[in-house]
Amino acid sequence: MTRTDQPSGTRRDVWRYALAVAGAFAGLVVALSAVVALAAREHVRQDPELLGPSWMDGWFQYDAGWYLEIVRAGYSYLPGQQSSVAFFPAYPLTVRGLGDVLGDHQVAGHLLTVLCGLAAVVLFALWARRRLPRRTAVLAVAVLMLYPYAFFLYGPMYADALFLLSAIGAFALLERRWYLAAGLVGAVATAGRPVGVAVAVGLVVRTLEIVAEDRRAARAEGADDGPEAHDVAVARTRPGWRDVVAAVRDVRPRHAGVLASGLGLLAWCVYLWAEFGNPLAFVEVESAPGWNQGVGPRTWFKVVYLGTLVKGPYDIALLLTLQALACLCAVLLMRRVQRLFGWGYAAFAAVVLLIPILGTKDFMGTGRYVLVAFPVMAAAADFLATRQRRWAVPVALVVSGVLLVVLTYLFGRGVAVS
Repeated sequence: MTRTDQPSGTRRDVWRYALAVAGAFAGLVVALSAVVALAAREHVRQDPELLGPSWMDGWFQYDAGWYLEIVRAGYSYLPGQQSSVAFFPAYPLTVRGLGDVLGDHQVAGHLLTVLCGLAAVVLFALWARRRLPRRTAVLAVAVLMLYPYAFFLYGPMYADALFLLSAIGAFALLERRWYLAAGLVGAVATAGRPVGVAVAVGLVVRTLEIVAEDRRAARAEGADDGPEAHDVAVARTRPGWRDVVAAVRDVRPRHAGVLASGLGLLAWCVYLWAEFGNPLAFVEVESAPGWNQGVGPRTWFKVVYLGTLVKGPYDIALLLTLQALACLCAVLLMRRVQRLFGWGYAAFAAVVLLIPILGTKDFMGTGRYVLVAFPVMAAAADFLATRQRRWAVPVALVVSGVLLVVLTYLFGRGVAVS
C-alpha cells in the first residue's frame, strides 16, 4: 500500500508534521549529547587537537580524527599504509568551509552533522508520508531516529548524515522529475562515501521506472499529464522488471541528467590520479595493515569474524554480531522494499548493503551502512505496523531506543561500535 492515492494534506499540515519531526530530532540531539558528555567525563582525554567545548569531545572518535586531519592538512597517500585518501571529500570539504566561517573545525564538524541529520530526517518523514499510511509513516520516522546506530546523525564528526541527506534529496528531486538537479545532488553522495555509487545506480533504475510508469499512466489516463495525474494508476500497477528494462527505448535527453550523479566519484578519481598517480587509491588503502579490508575469500566469508566468535574477545564479538544482525534484517526486508517503493529504491538499498557485506572482514561499520539505506527503515516500519500482536511495535521501539543509548554511551567512551 502506498500513500500516492491518499491526500497529502494541506501545506499547513505538512509544516506542522515537519516541525514535529524536527522537534523530536532536537530532543534526541540534546539527550544523546548529555549521554556522550557523561561518557566522556568518565573517560578523560588529553587531545590538543580538540579546541571546541569539552562536552563535545565525546562525539569526536575514530574516523573523526582522519576527517580533522584532512580539513587541516589536506589529503595524504602512502601505498601500503593507512592513509586519509580512504575518506571521500564531500564531508571534509564542507567542514573546512564551515569551520573557516566559525573559526573552529571541531564545532563545524559537529554542527554540520546535526544540521544534515535534521534535514535528512525531515526529508525522510515527508518522503514516507507520501508513500505509506499515516500511522506507518510516523512509525517509519521513529524507526529511523531510534535505530541503534542513528547516533551518527546526532553529533559525531562523521560523513553519514551528509550522505543520507544527499541520497534522500536526490531521490526527492527525481520524484519531481527534476532529473539534472537529482543528478547533481547525487554527485554529492558519490563524492561523499564509497557506497555513493548506490545512489547513482538507484537514480538510473528509478528513472527508467518513472519512464515506464509514465507510459503506463498515459495508456490508463489517455494522456501523459505528469506525476500528479498518474499517481493512482501507478500505485495500483507498479511496472515489472521487464517494463523497467523496456523503458530504455523511451529515454529522452532530459532523463540523462541523473547520470551527473557519477561526477562526484569521477572528480574524486581524477584528483587522486593527478595528485598521487592512482585513481583508485581509496580502494588500495583499505587493505593496509590495521584496516585489512582487502578483497578476497577471507573477507567475503568473514573468516576474521568467525575467529572472533570462537576465540574472542567476546565483547567485540557481541558488537560485531549486532551489526551482522542489522544487515540480516535489512536483507530480509529487501523484498518488501521492492514491493512498497519499486525497483529504483530496491536497487539503491541493495547496493548500499552489498558493498559492506562483501567488503568488510567482520561486519565492523555495517551498522552505519544500514542506517543510510533509508527505504529499509520505511519497510521495517511497514513490517511492524502489519503485525497482529500490538506489543510488537512498542517492544521493538523500546529495545531499539535502549540500544541507541547504550551504543551512544560506548561510543562516547571510545569504544568502536560501528
